[in-house]
Order: sequence, then structure tokens, then C-alpha cells
Amino acid sequence: MFYVYILKSKKDSKFYIGFTSNLRLRLKNHIDGKVKSTKYRRPLELIYYESYIVEELAKEREKKLKQYGSAYTGLMKRLKYK
Repeated sequence: MFYVYILKSKKDSKFYIGFTSNLRLRLKNHIDGKVKSTKYRRPLELIYYESYIVEELAKEREKKLKQYGSAYTGLMKRLKYK
């Protein structure tokens, strides 16, 4: 399985969008400060994830969300963050 996930920083309330094939390990790495882009934004919480069987579909979804267009806006409205 492949996962697209969103973390929210409890420090600055900003979001991080990521992709992984091992969600538990990736989340642990974020929480432990082993990921450069989120190291100084801890503590973090996992607020959302989607699972995919096909890696390319997960990567495509992550890319769409990181463009902060309608896919991102729609998801955030559904999650009640906008």
C-alpha cells in the first residue's frame, strides 16, 4: 500500500503533505524529528491519510494536493480546516 498523508503542526498550525509506503514508520520519523522539513515544527499530529494500491496514483494525489488548488481546498473544507 501507498499513502498520502497530512500532518498538522501544533506549534505553528501549518500543514505538511507527504507520501510514503510505510505510514507508521514515516509518522514515527516525523515525530522523532528525523525529517528535516518538519523537525522544527513539532509536535505534529496526523490529521488525514488516504491509501492507494497503485504507487503512481498516490504520487499524483500528493502532487495535486501540494499545488494548493481545488483538490487541496476541497479536502480542507471537508476536514473543516477552511
